[in-house]
Amino acid sequence: MYRIGMFSKLGRVTIKTLHHYDEVGLLVPAHVDEETGYRYYTTSQLFRLGEIMALRQMGFSIPEVSALVDGHNIAGILKQRKAELESEVQNVTDQLSRLNHYIQEQKEGHIMNYQAVIKEIPAFTVYSARYTLPHYAALNEIMPALGEKVSKANPGIQCVKPGYCFNVYLDGEYRDTNINVEICEAVTSRGKDGDGVVFKEIPAVKVVSVLHRGAYEKIGAAYAYAVSWAEQNGYQITDNVRESYIDGIWNKDKVEDWLTEIQVPVEKK
Repeated sequence: MYRIGMFSKLGRVTIKTLHHYDEVGLLVPAHVDEETGYRYYTTSQLFRLGEIMALRQMGFSIPEVSALVDGHNIAGILKQRKAELESEVQNVTDQLSRLNHYIQEQKEGHIMNYQAVIKEIPAFTVYSARYTLPHYAALNEIMPALGEKVSKANPGIQCVKPGYCFNVYLDGEYRDTNINVEICEAVTSRGKDGDGVVFKEIPAVKVVSVLHRGAYEKIGAAYAYAVSWAEQNGYQITDNVRESYIDGIWNKDKVEDWLTEIQVPVEKK
């Protein structure tokens, strides 16, 4: 048998680690001298130590290693760790793709007017109404009037905080006139449908988010950037783009202070 110091050298592991493995019952010494307290290990225990070290290097926790070497729920633990590693690989691959995209833009000398961020938008209850707009400026009158109509028909209804108001353009292409749009506002509870207003649940969604500051007339550049970024980073668009209004005519005096978020629903290809 080997004393703990020699065993640690044979196994290429610290004495502190062996003490810990002993404390948690993962690798208990074959013999402990009652008088000196010295721990002794056998050559055969090197095999168990090797298995423990191999599993630790795969990223398993001490409780998981203990279960595996003792033959408990082996298939379940291995399957879970495999899924965790695959997720980590996907995350690293995604980060590398974004970094390469950023480096390429820097090399090409692009002015970084926009940045893309992946966001998880939670599920919401919304009221919505559909309109055909003669032009985009009509929203400045339609949206406040819609809010007043909903409040009047549903006394006490409350918007979520922070507010989440967004439009979904339904044409599938850019239009200057006859623009089909669905206006949505997230609220804390459902109200009464009627007079063109519908309450519904919208599911959670992953989006590419791009912020645009300033006039709506120039927002096309933000759309183009968001869609291009999604394609170049391995995402496919899964639904109509949302246009979410953070700051605007209702709380900012200057057009250059308006802030709009473009949200492109996506999933990884």
